[in-house]
Amino acid sequence: MRRRVLVTGGAGFIGSAVVRHLVGDLGADVLVLDKLTYAGNLASLAPVVSDPRYRFLRADICDGSAVAAAIGEFQPDAIMHLAAESHVDRSIDGPAAFIETNVVGTFRMLEAATAYWRGLDAAGQDRFRFHHISTDEVFGALGDEGKFDDSTAYDPRSPYSASKAGSDHLVRAWHHTYGLPVLITNCSNNYGPYHFPEKLIPLMILKGLSGDRLPVYGDGSNVRDWLHVEDHARALAAVVERGAPGATYLIGGNAERTNLQVVEAICDLLDANAPRDDGQSRRTQIGFVTDRPGHDYRYAIDASRIRDELGWTPQESFGSGMAGTVRWYLHNRDWWEAIQAGTYQGERLGVKIG
Repeated sequence: MRRRVLVTGGAGFIGSAVVRHLVGDLGADVLVLDKLTYAGNLASLAPVVSDPRYRFLRADICDGSAVAAAIGEFQPDAIMHLAAESHVDRSIDGPAAFIETNVVGTFRMLEAATAYWRGLDAAGQDRFRFHHISTDEVFGALGDEGKFDDSTAYDPRSPYSASKAGSDHLVRAWHHTYGLPVLITNCSNNYGPYHFPEKLIPLMILKGLSGDRLPVYGDGSNVRDWLHVEDHARALAAVVERGAPGATYLIGGNAERTNLQVVEAICDLLDANAPRDDGQSRRTQIGFVTDRPGHDYRYAIDASRIRDELGWTPQESFGSGMAGTVRWYLHNRDWWEAIQAGTYQGERLGVKIG
């Protein structure tokens, strides 16, 4: 593994999993650069916070001077760019922050990274990578058949996915125009420990525990491919270490489920691990609500390239990953109760248009 990695958004859900893996499992020196917006949580980095190989800097990726100074001081071998606004529902309510962070912020990162890379010696330039972490949502929606691969045309449908598509295009342009050695990964839906509870799986776990209604959008038939966040972190480390500059790798969990199937699985796991006092199944808490505007029907990933070229496959099945996730939330109440007491209490987002 590379010795020095700058990780933007490293206090977020996926970013913190990457940092825990890089520092704790691979022994890399890591600088986390994070603005600590509502979803950034230093408690998610508690397992590595005392490790001398870990450093943290609170900074905004849209602040080009701060980014350039951090890169120049740390002298990374690689930049893993995960900082982003990431929730579709929030992008419906307030798209401006998504354009600013995901598009303008990525531009600032590319500017600073290119200037730094140009100043390296030949060996340093050969080692350096700028790894942009993106989403399968840039490809739009699938019908009942087919999967996204690295040749799929872009067709974003939400402000969030459009902003990520824009940032992907910027990264490719910097590679083709300026020669910056970039890598792009597009992943399917992540789940696992330390997941901010505005997203489907942690929201349903916590609402299930509290006895609240479990709101399923539409009829619950929308399909997603679910990827355990620690499998994703392992994949990202493999890409930044061994991926071909200029290449795109799609990362999926081979675990397609409808949203209703996901919620039902959570109910069953909660019933098994923390039964309700009245003995009823938490499936009785499920209720259907008005669908999200422009809700994509299905996403699915063809991850054959990363499997064939880099040897990565997911270690967690949907069953094992979900069981471990539910247990984690049951055993780490302090982590999510602090969030519920502060930035997010489980309210629905994404009901406004514009």
